[in-house]
Amino acid sequence: MASRFVFLGPPGAGKGTQAGFVSQKLGVPAIATGAIFRAAISKETAMGKQVSQFVNSGLLVPDTLTNAVVAERLKEKDCKRGFILDGYPRSLIQAKSLDTFLTKAKTPLDAVLYFNVDAAVVIERMSKRRVCSQCGATYNLVSQPPKQEGKCDKCGAALITRVDDQPDSIRKRLQVYEKTTQPLLQYYEKKGILKVLHASLAVQDVAKEVAQICGSK
Repeated sequence: MASRFVFLGPPGAGKGTQAGFVSQKLGVPAIATGAIFRAAISKETAMGKQVSQFVNSGLLVPDTLTNAVVAERLKEKDCKRGFILDGYPRSLIQAKSLDTFLTKAKTPLDAVLYFNVDAAVVIERMSKRRVCSQCGATYNLVSQPPKQEGKCDKCGAALITRVDDQPDSIRKRLQVYEKTTQPLLQYYEKKGILKVLHASLAVQDVAKEVAQICGSK
């Protein structure tokens, strides 16, 4: 039986962690747009070259190009039994494009999970996030610490705190996210597939709630 889910939530909501849990339980890929972009760029596909132009310039990848890259990823064999889209779609345009693709493939979404989390919790979580200065690997000093303090497990480079992980930056990002996501939540609520989770809870408590929805107990 196929399982197709979208996980939505602000930075620090824990959706990536939960997507990893469900992916392992159900045997379906957890797909984040950042990872898709990096893969397309490394393979030097035609779309990958287009993506790299925007990424290297520090610009957002346009909806049309993002939609095309995601659609190509969903056509791969490992998505036949389902998938978890982590952080996509980010706009109504992307949501409608995804619906069009899935309708043609006769593979509709089972549910959209929204990880609702308090701003204070996000700030606390993200203040503990560290990123490798070279390869970009992400760590959390509490839930996923590096083996050696201050150094990346993968390449040994120094770990840093990103500028946008500072409290003021996080608050601004949350405000922007809430504003842009509201239409998406209304869109999926009308479809009857939106599930709102209390993502401020401990990881294991959120995991239980997610497992009940996704059938990954």
